[in-house]
Amino acid sequence: MTNSPSTVNAAHFALIPAAGVGARIGATLPKQYLVVAGKPMLQYALDTFAANAAIVHTYVVVSADDGYIDDLLAAQTHLHGKVTVLRCGGATRQESVHHGLQAMRNEVGAQDWVLVHDAARPGLDQPLLDKLIAALHDDEIGGLLALPVVDTLKRSVAGRAQETVARAALWAAQTPQMFRFSLLLQAMQQTGTDITAITDDASAIEMLGLTPKLVEGSPRNFKVTLTHDLALAELFLKGSA
Repeated sequence: MTNSPSTVNAAHFALIPAAGVGARIGATLPKQYLVVAGKPMLQYALDTFAANAAIVHTYVVVSADDGYIDDLLAAQTHLHGKVTVLRCGGATRQESVHHGLQAMRNEVGAQDWVLVHDAARPGLDQPLLDKLIAALHDDEIGGLLALPVVDTLKRSVAGRAQETVARAALWAAQTPQMFRFSLLLQAMQQTGTDITAITDDASAIEMLGLTPKLVEGSPRNFKVTLTHDLALAELFLKGSA
């Protein structure tokens, strides 16, 4: 890739969709605000991005009636001026990302990088974030953290194993997923209201016929989805796993 001045000087922005309610975890408040190893889950991502010299600013997308985000940020003075709350969350993660990109468009350059990260992945740390940024800084498309699949995979029918699926070329996607602002917005706009095939940001990029780069992630960077995941996240964050 031949770098133009606009790509050489490209800045990095974080975007965290955090408008979900985490229904599968069965908590009394949205899972991104559940306390894990001493602090709300969302705060881990906010702290990681705020402490990284490459990240210019972080945007967090919440629902219009979110009653928790202001209390979280008010108590964290080190995040003041580093985080902007966008109250434009949608019914799905991808709608929240799309709405967030539209809300950011006057603050972010077309060739700047946007790192989209799940609010429920508290295990992202500085070495992993630095690794992703370094691996993609001059990539023509962008990419994502992911892990090669190591387990044997089965395709099921009515609760029974029908066949074993070859795992040789399979990866489990993680976040952040890092793409140029203009490319990611184009991909989201092209999908329109048909979001059934969009399970992550890379899916939207793939629908443009492009191939995002896979950067090996870490087992600690898993997504908290079910109740038992909270205990595992606690172990990782306390350094016990």
